[in-house]
Amino acid sequence: MPLTQERTAELNGLCRKFRVDVLKAIHGIQSGHPGGSLSVCEILTLLYQEIMNIDAEKADDPDRDRLVLCKGHAAPMLYRNLIEKGFLPADSMSTLRRIDSILQGHPSNHTPGVEMPSGPLGIGLSAAQGMAIGLKLNNSPARVYAVMGDGELDEGAVWEAAMSAPKFKLDNLTAIVDYNKVQLDGTTEEIMPIRDIEGKWRAFGWNVIRCDGHDLSALYDAFEAARNYTEGPSVIIADTLKGKGVSFMEGKAAWHGKPVSDEDLAKALAELGGEN
Repeated sequence: MPLTQERTAELNGLCRKFRVDVLKAIHGIQSGHPGGSLSVCEILTLLYQEIMNIDAEKADDPDRDRLVLCKGHAAPMLYRNLIEKGFLPADSMSTLRRIDSILQGHPSNHTPGVEMPSGPLGIGLSAAQGMAIGLKLNNSPARVYAVMGDGELDEGAVWEAAMSAPKFKLDNLTAIVDYNKVQLDGTTEEIMPIRDIEGKWRAFGWNVIRCDGHDLSALYDAFEAARNYTEGPSVIIADTLKGKGVSFMEGKAAWHGKPVSDEDLAKALAELGGEN
């Protein structure tokens, strides 16, 4: 069944709140990656709050779904979702990136709810594939989700995993590309053109689904289509906007890893409807 209007409104409200909380946390430590955290908001929020079979009280359930945040620099949005699901204390965002915190700049296995540490781009899809194979061998109904950046597709290891996953008919594996078309120091077109992104994945044998990565209903339908595809792995190309929700950050490479100043935060919160 599709998302109801009421549930869609609830999730959109969470996305606004999560954007506010992530920007406050990055501002508090004066370090982090706002652009990619904001672009992946709807993807992670829908997965954690609606799609995935996970329970903080049964965190080691062998049949739990797994998520690998391949684009580890978007960790603040991951952490905010883990807080909402009860894996982390409600006030832990204020400890982001601090020396004694379990919420570091990139995900770590020391953090409850994190399945895979990430940071070096390109390795996440291979790890997710290994998890999916293991679940298949154990006859588990669990699914694995790998959330990738488009700049990450510069890495050759991504395409090794893309080539091999269809061989093993991993219909329990879904890759999601946060296709915001901007990476650390420019657009993906300037740095390393991806060209026919759908054709590349399709040529390797993936079921390719494309949607608006900020439209919760479209994303939900995409995840359902991936779940219902049984011939092999699926990839969702989610068209997004770097810095989504904050006009002066949107589409700007400068906001890949730029600290949020007092003035920036005030402007952003005014747009998002948050309080300073």
